[in-house]
Amino acid sequence: MDNSWERSLISPQQTILEAIEILNNEVFRLVLVVDESKHLLGTITDGDIRRGLLRNVPLTSPVSEIMFRNPVTASWGTSKKALAALMESRSIGSVPLLRDKVVVDLRTLKSVTEHNHYDNPVFLMAGGFGTRLRPLTDNYPKPMLSVGGRPILETILLSFIRAGFTNFYISVFYKPELIKNYFGDGSRWNVKIEYVQEDSPLGTAGALGLLPEDLPKLPLIMMNGDILTNVDFERLLAFHNESNATATMCVREYEYQVPFGVINGKGHKILSMEEKPIQRFFVNAGIYVLSPALVETVLPGTRIDMPTLLEQALAKEQDVLMFPIHEYWLDIGRLDDFDRAQADIVRLGI
Repeated sequence: MDNSWERSLISPQQTILEAIEILNNEVFRLVLVVDESKHLLGTITDGDIRRGLLRNVPLTSPVSEIMFRNPVTASWGTSKKALAALMESRSIGSVPLLRDKVVVDLRTLKSVTEHNHYDNPVFLMAGGFGTRLRPLTDNYPKPMLSVGGRPILETILLSFIRAGFTNFYISVFYKPELIKNYFGDGSRWNVKIEYVQEDSPLGTAGALGLLPEDLPKLPLIMMNGDILTNVDFERLLAFHNESNATATMCVREYEYQVPFGVINGKGHKILSMEEKPIQRFFVNAGIYVLSPALVETVLPGTRIDMPTLLEQALAKEQDVLMFPIHEYWLDIGRLDDFDRAQADIVRLGI
């Protein structure tokens, strides 16, 4: 009997960080919170993690603060057909099996269903100079630098292909022939790749105006071509679609510790003191989902950055949402990031 599901077990006192590690490393995409006798107390999905982040729950907090206490379960001995029907009806990917309230197995829907296919366009931004990575980028575009034995851009492409995406567009500017010659039309991976050539730098969103007119009228996923991540693109797209958003931005939690004691006061009177407080922010992770209508607002030749485009949507009172990601993420912008990526890609198997 395969007992690999037991790696998804966690005690209520363990931290959210430990739950994230399980979610990132195990195929079940579900953490089971149990007591010493393996009685099920609750479950944790990446959605629970994201909701915790949005409530500013520290990642060092116990998982009991964010776990879902009334999960869907099934009895030991339930047929595969019944389990599949249960998971499909409840729109869940995993269900724990219980015998006398004790967890005895964990089953997934993914292993018995066909691989999903998405016609949504995926736009990979690969036109930058990568000046902070010189001299490595003197002869190669940054997305073509080798990490783990293959170009960064190929790793990104393969991540999307594994998730079921086949319709790719790549923006190029600096040394475009190296990218085009390597990836061609995508037939090597049984996908379609088209190129968007920038004749001059158009900012982080300007290349949207150069996409072909026959672009599928579906939400577009846009991603910088220098990011390593194992974010779940299917869940990201599902979140965007379910929210009916104009745009969705992936965000990361960023912590900054003030190196001094902070004094709060009114006039000359000290009201409180806090020694070296930690400030937490959400920062842009360089991955977006954009509605077709928003993409069409960028006219050919327009120079515009993504923050400006999203601010324009906000000014029109359109829904621009954030999707907190807890999965592995690394922006390879500096030489030390590049060195870190070489070790991380082997450890994580991205």
